[in-house]
Amino acid sequence: MEFCHRVQLLIPLVYVIALFSTIFAVVSASNEFCDATFVYGDSGCNIPPSVSSKILIKGGTVVNAHHKEAADVYIEDGIIVAVQPNIKVGDDIRVIDATGKFIMPGGIDPHTHLAMEFMGSETIDDFFSGQAAALAGGTTMHIDFVIPVNGSLSAGYKAYVEKAKRSCMDYGFHMAITKWDETVSEDMEIMVKEKGINSFKFFLAYKGSFMVNDELLMEGLKKCKSLGALAMVHAENGDAVFEGQKRMIELGITGPEGHALSRPPVLEGEATARAIRLAGFVNTPLYVVHVMSIDAMEEIARARKSGQRVIGEPVVSGLVLNDSVLWDPDFHFAARYVMSPPIRAPGHGTALQGALATGLLQLVGTDHCTFNSTQKALGIGDFRKIPNGVNGMEERMHLVWDTMVASGQISVTDYVRITSTECARIFNIYPRKGAVLLGSDADIIILNPNSSFEISSKSHHYRTDTNVYEGWRGKGKVEVTIAGGRIVWENDELKVVPGAGKYIEMPPFSYLFDGIDKEDAKYLSSLRAPVKRSTT
Repeated sequence: MEFCHRVQLLIPLVYVIALFSTIFAVVSASNEFCDATFVYGDSGCNIPPSVSSKILIKGGTVVNAHHKEAADVYIEDGIIVAVQPNIKVGDDIRVIDATGKFIMPGGIDPHTHLAMEFMGSETIDDFFSGQAAALAGGTTMHIDFVIPVNGSLSAGYKAYVEKAKRSCMDYGFHMAITKWDETVSEDMEIMVKEKGINSFKFFLAYKGSFMVNDELLMEGLKKCKSLGALAMVHAENGDAVFEGQKRMIELGITGPEGHALSRPPVLEGEATARAIRLAGFVNTPLYVVHVMSIDAMEEIARARKSGQRVIGEPVVSGLVLNDSVLWDPDFHFAARYVMSPPIRAPGHGTALQGALATGLLQLVGTDHCTFNSTQKALGIGDFRKIPNGVNGMEERMHLVWDTMVASGQISVTDYVRITSTECARIFNIYPRKGAVLLGSDADIIILNPNSSFEISSKSHHYRTDTNVYEGWRGKGKVEVTIAGGRIVWENDELKVVPGAGKYIEMPPFSYLFDGIDKEDAKYLSSLRAPVKRSTT
């Protein structure tokens, strides 16, 4: 009864006025509330968003990574203020009935590329369209990769801040490192200490553009360790891939199948092993992005078994697709599946699913990097010119549920862990994100395990004209998405506000760094050196 009285207390009038003044300012500035019937970014969409500051979700099962319970969830002003059974509220509260459904933290996608300039083009989804699609699919935060401008981290950061101004959901940044000098080293420190970035990515692939050599990687690993920032790697041997590409062209293999043939799993495994060993030499945590092969997965499993701090991130495309599509006689169909590392032969995806189910791999991303048919056609006659990337931000939550939970491979709590909580922990924003707990941000989805979904380019919310999961039907549908306390997806209707998303700063020294100093001290004491020797 005491709680009932508390939640029914009136918000001071001045607060209400301030709240709605802010909302009015956003509406007036953007005038871009769009649902699925509109082209994202067009003006003239006058569908108001759900901006209720008080929401009660009743009758569902609350699922966190560590437990599930029958409970209601009460939200005020974008924050979860109560999670307990039988919450009573007044008539002025928006009530959502979740009977028979799961109430979960919104998904967090750790790997996306929005508005990225790449291979002579720019990804078709920007920070508004990509995020809007993600919200329709139950993802309420993502972490995008800032690409330096001519090697400059500061210039890259400034450019991405501008790109993200129209965000409609919360986001964070990783930072790529593409060269090394003292300015880059100093900028890394600024990014961590002032800009809220706690991870840096090193490309071992894309020779001639993003690729770094072992010397640069070593310098980067050392700097990451000193800053408490997580080192990430795209693990393919770029020199060998370059040789493989030349080999395919010499053999007259110029279509999309040449992409996969030029960069086989062994090259992913080699680069993964090399990065792991160098990170072990420096004694700093390592995050391997888009693990696509058994070869790479086994290197990660071996390192983790030995006690090394290595995180493996499979992506949805690698879990559920196979490379047979690359041999399709229709170039335009085959080209849509070109990404790096490539989608692998049958068997790799099943093995990655098993590794995810047993904890050998820790979380699921998308590597969402979309190009339309016209952009993909830049590679007609030369697969090396096909822009690399596939979609996934809108489909990830549904496909992981259908493939991993509905099939019985993992539990509902494991689902929350691999789609949300573990990402929040790794990037040091838990329990603000990745949990349905008192004080957490009100980023919540309601998933109906008995409802069905179907994926189609005709109904998805991207700007691209194709979908690599076209025609997929499955069980388990996200029926409601709440982002920042606003209902943005309900009754198959998307209501989003450009500019409503917030940049989430991510502090350094996540749990992966716990005890690193003790390990260093143990190593130093084991050296039994330097030995004092007589010089006579």
